[in-house]
Amino acid sequence: MPPKNIEKGKKSGAQKKKNGAGADVEAESRHRLVVLEKELLRDHLALRRDEARRAKASEDQLKQRLQRMEAELEGAQSEGKAIYAEMSRQCHALQEDMQSHSKQLEEEVKGLRGQLEACQREAAAAREEAEQALREWDQALSQLRTHVADMEAKYEEILQDSLDRLLAKLRAIKSQWDGTALRLHARHKEQLCQFGLTPGSLRPPAPSL
Repeated sequence: MPPKNIEKGKKSGAQKKKNGAGADVEAESRHRLVVLEKELLRDHLALRRDEARRAKASEDQLKQRLQRMEAELEGAQSEGKAIYAEMSRQCHALQEDMQSHSKQLEEEVKGLRGQLEACQREAAAAREEAEQALREWDQALSQLRTHVADMEAKYEEILQDSLDRLLAKLRAIKSQWDGTALRLHARHKEQLCQFGLTPGSLRPPAPSL
């Protein structure tokens, strides 16, 4: 294959490889971010729904109990006051438990956000590493092309010099051969004349170069 076709093939392969590597890294980073965000939102919503259901159930239970207690308070005020105080204490305890649970959920969300940020940093680092590798590949390819061009120029120079020397040798050999052929022709002509033959049909050989 000619050198130009080889360079075109290398360039096309390198470009495809470069485009494919960049696209794969970017797609994987986006996918990981989307998955983490979806998981974070799904967990957060699920926890909020569970918390709301528990709160509603607790509220309904408290209302029912308060209604029963208020009915009993009509007949026994003192006993009703004690029960009401107990229910108030339980309600306060429930509120504190809910606050503690909410704080725990906030800590979990904070941790998930930290993981998301870490994944984003890793994705950015991977993208930077891929871009650096592509830049190094381009630099190496450019250096290789320059080296190939230099080698082609040197080989062309060597070939031209060899051809020039070969032609010079052939010219020198041609002049020697022409002189030898003329001398042989003259000697044969002289010998024919000695034998009484006419050398008119003999002509010196035409030069070959």
